[in-house]
Amino acid sequence: MKPTLYILAAGMGSRYGGLKQLDGLGPNGETIMDYSVFDALRAGFGKIVFVIRKDFEADFREKVLSKYEDKVPVEVVFQSIDKLPEGYTCPADRTKPWGPAHAVLMATGTINEPFAVINSDDFYGRDSFAVLAKELMRERTRKGDYCMVGFRVANTMSENGGVNRGVCQTKDGELTSVVECKDICYDADHNIVYKDENGEEHTLAPNVPVSMNMWGFTPDYFDLANREFEKFLSEKINVPKSEQVIPDVADALIKSGEATIKVLDTDSRWFGVTYAQDRPAVVEKFAELHRNGEYPTPLFSKK
Repeated sequence: MKPTLYILAAGMGSRYGGLKQLDGLGPNGETIMDYSVFDALRAGFGKIVFVIRKDFEADFREKVLSKYEDKVPVEVVFQSIDKLPEGYTCPADRTKPWGPAHAVLMATGTINEPFAVINSDDFYGRDSFAVLAKELMRERTRKGDYCMVGFRVANTMSENGGVNRGVCQTKDGELTSVVECKDICYDADHNIVYKDENGEEHTLAPNVPVSMNMWGFTPDYFDLANREFEKFLSEKINVPKSEQVIPDVADALIKSGEATIKVLDTDSRWFGVTYAQDRPAVVEKFAELHRNGEYPTPLFSKK
């Protein structure tokens, strides 16, 4: 069974200053999502599902989906802050989305096969999709048999400001814990540092594996994740800016013994547009990849 690629594209990209999902960065106006779809198709994925906000559906269909709807089955689901489990009501003053873990739950009932979850605004590279597709197509004999692609933190940094990453601990190739660390950045000596919730600074070695939100799940994940989301809501539904990230769910399922998460190695290098200042360098990287023959020009040919 071919796996499905689930792309998280509902965020506004506040630090970047606009809808970066629709920003044409490639030589022919390709978005980062276009490269993810292209790499996924050549790796063996068989369907693409996007989660977006309803208010930019028309733009999204015109500028993104129209490029490859005739090349692969494509579906769209929508994230909204009032789409909550039964028994929970969104606070009237809530404006912030509930986070990536909630966005994944929007695909419940739409995805019924092994699937990958990625961000819309991250370039993951050809090899990462190849290793992930291979793992997802492996036969499974139990529930909770998941995976993720681990990237070295030094290969995921922005020169223009801090980034949020899920810092991973592993044992025998499996994830033992993942902690979301915010505002990881370079200090004056070019060390990679972040501050914990108490304001204490920590240094990360360049090769520490981090999650770039490139996960591999099977459909049994939805029930487990929905339960964890209900726990989250019970504690934080009235906290205005609270959100649940996928590493929070993964960490809980590992600790409960309900899931194992294999960490997949890749030689791909991540890049993205966390900040508007990142854009020129990303445009040049895509141009170089095309010049080197890594990608055809244009990326998707018209029939």
